[in-house]
Amino acid sequence: MYQQTITEAKQNFDKSIEHLKKELGTLRTGRASSALVENIQVQYYGTPTPLNQLANINIPEPQLIVIQPYDKGGIKDIEKAISESELKLTPTSDSEVIRISLPDLTEDRRKELVQVMNQKLEEGRVAIRNTREDAQKKIKQAETDGAISEDDKFKAEEELGKVVEEFNQKVKEIGEAKEQEIMSL
Repeated sequence: MYQQTITEAKQNFDKSIEHLKKELGTLRTGRASSALVENIQVQYYGTPTPLNQLANINIPEPQLIVIQPYDKGGIKDIEKAISESELKLTPTSDSEVIRISLPDLTEDRRKELVQVMNQKLEEGRVAIRNTREDAQKKIKQAETDGAISEDDKFKAEEELGKVVEEFNQKVKEIGEAKEQEIMSL
């Protein structure tokens, strides 16, 4: 009975890790990447829309992102969304495409990126804690309902603790790798 609860928790932990990886992919590391801008929300006809649904995003050079909107009328909205994003990028455009030239990262900017990264890592750890708490409640409820014995409850909590430790270690490793990437460029 409790195995299903543990399996569901693992699936939620995996989702949290994938979300964390996606979030950290948006942090700039000195090389252009479409992941950097593709999820920026653009106010397009009054509706927040991810940039990758409004334009082609290309990386012709390591320090350059070229955005070609499907609708040329959306260029100003896209420029505004990029300028106002936490990435602190300055787009330039002609009537066809938007170009974003990525300057080299300064030491101060790298430290800022590490702080942002640490916030995202903490959000990942909070998501894991919340999932753990939900699983613990289910396990305790199963014992209260008589579906599992007290011994099974302790086994389930112990197994859940090991799984949580494993996923917290993954978060730590992901963070260390990203910090190394940010600081070594």
